[in-house]
Amino acid sequence: MAQDPDHIGKYEIVELIGRGGMGAVYKGFDPAIRRNVAIKAINKESLDAEERAYILARFRHEAQAVGRLVHPRIIAVYDYGEDGDFTYMVMELVQGKSLYEHLKQGATYDLREVAEIIRQLLDPLGYFHDEGVIHRDIKPSNILINIDGRIKLGDFGIARIESSELTRLGDVLGTSYYMAPEQFLSTEVDALADLYSVGVIAYELLAGQKPFVGPTAVVMQKVLNEPPRPPSQLNPILRPHLEAVILKALAKKPEERFASAREFSDAFRQAIDASLNKGAATAEAPAAPRAAPGLAHAARMIRATEPPAAAPSAAPGVAPTKAALSGKKARILFVDDEERILTALKSIFRQHYDVFTTVDGRQGLEFLRKNPVEVIVSDQRMPEMVGVELLREAKQIAPQTVRILLTGYSDLAAIVGSINDGEVYRFISKPWDNKQIQRIVAEAATIARALAEMRTSPVELPKKMDEAILVVDDNESIFRAVREFFSPTCGVRYAKSLKEALRVMQEQAVAVVLADVETGREDNTLMFKLLKQEFPQILTIVMTRHSDSELVIELINQAQIFRFLNKPVDLKLLQGHIQAALARYASFKQQPALLSQHKVEAAEQVRASSPGQTILSTLKSVGSRWFGTAPK
Repeated sequence: MAQDPDHIGKYEIVELIGRGGMGAVYKGFDPAIRRNVAIKAINKESLDAEERAYILARFRHEAQAVGRLVHPRIIAVYDYGEDGDFTYMVMELVQGKSLYEHLKQGATYDLREVAEIIRQLLDPLGYFHDEGVIHRDIKPSNILINIDGRIKLGDFGIARIESSELTRLGDVLGTSYYMAPEQFLSTEVDALADLYSVGVIAYELLAGQKPFVGPTAVVMQKVLNEPPRPPSQLNPILRPHLEAVILKALAKKPEERFASAREFSDAFRQAIDASLNKGAATAEAPAAPRAAPGLAHAARMIRATEPPAAAPSAAPGVAPTKAALSGKKARILFVDDEERILTALKSIFRQHYDVFTTVDGRQGLEFLRKNPVEVIVSDQRMPEMVGVELLREAKQIAPQTVRILLTGYSDLAAIVGSINDGEVYRFISKPWDNKQIQRIVAEAATIARALAEMRTSPVELPKKMDEAILVVDDNESIFRAVREFFSPTCGVRYAKSLKEALRVMQEQAVAVVLADVETGREDNTLMFKLLKQEFPQILTIVMTRHSDSELVIELINQAQIFRFLNKPVDLKLLQGHIQAALARYASFKQQPALLSQHKVEAAEQVRASSPGQTILSTLKSVGSRWFGTAPK
């Protein structure tokens, strides 16, 4: 290895800071203005002869890219030159360590600290994107944290200037863990690739690990083809709104990410603020919603399409009485950030319902706190409050409302969140079929009116249940975990296949089915549908590695799946979902009328298929061992 120099150009070398594959970074001293500097130097003779010209051109390109940028969160470039065997760049010396070093040493950050890191990172990104510069290698080792907590972004070695054609055909530029899908494909890369990288860093800071790990080839395959594991499975304190922001930043398609660093920053800040407010809130005194800067005057109040009868005021979570609803139209609240969608929905439903609309989710929740509403229909992809978060909060405010998600955005994580957090009755895709949406809303209104007549109270699980939990999986590890958690409360049975599962059901009443959708996939899907048709009181929890959002929507609408779990399964989350399912089953026993929310139509096509008839025949042979149900 060549000896480190004493001087490079006019600069004195004080000490080595770090060494990389193509050069070194030194702490230097500028005698002319008597300040310490950082010097990135490349020894030209150490480079491969065939690559030398390209590497040196890229190094000069970095100096040009950063030299034109002036921003307090970008490491400034002071000078560029050549001295004998060295080509060098003189930069601002940052007194601190990289985010990578902090993480390597076990540093963890709370929500406020993560919010500040991401804000400070997106601030310079927005600036140099406006200047036509794309970084293309955002990662923790390029994010320096000064001793006073200020972030400095550096290493623009593979940055692109809009006017530059330096990148060679086929170049894959970046660090695999933080690269956007389009970077692996060597296609045109724009500013949205940098925002994806920030999304990876936000995920890592909040969840404690990167979304994808492994050798580069493995990471590439996952980045291109697999959805990231929802970060809330790794950190249960993360709220759905915050999770939705992270997953949007990590969208495979650039057009589905945030359109700018500012948009990402605003959404992330609002999600963090909402999470912190939720953490500070109590059931008796919910935190007041915070208006986003600049949006307070744009918020539109709830408005009815026709003057309804005076709305009876209701405390949060208290269902309206039978007298308040008798003889009146059912009330539907539509939430969507597009006025044209709301106009279309009003034209469909205003003749038969009292229809209320808003483009603001917070306004919708405030309205719900004060007025009885039977059905809530919400869009998912909204700028201020995503539909999953809206419906989750609506469930807390008014649990006897019936909630429907209406969206054209097939984001699997959002769909799963709508079930796990908002307990959505149906999922309707845009563009909708008018007859279908009218039928679903009519069913929802009928169910909501029935629920409003009931007074429910929290149900305590019995110390011992006669019904069992049935685990259907080709791997026994989940079964063993469930048995350890719940064997004192109820029996836990295991089946490797659908055939074994049906045999277990003939032997013992089952309250909850926990099944991997991949274990005999098509037959299992049929079983979920037919089981709900024949025995709506059984709660089904689906485990899956599958990323097919259409299959998940199908299971929501036709099998009323109670919860979804991604594999590998988070055992704490699994325990919570099963506990909730057992409590729901107990409430069905106490008030069988609650089953109306979980009934599904008997799909004749499913029942008439050959495997469907086999499954149906076995289910009918079970007889009426479960409460309130006789074989059809």
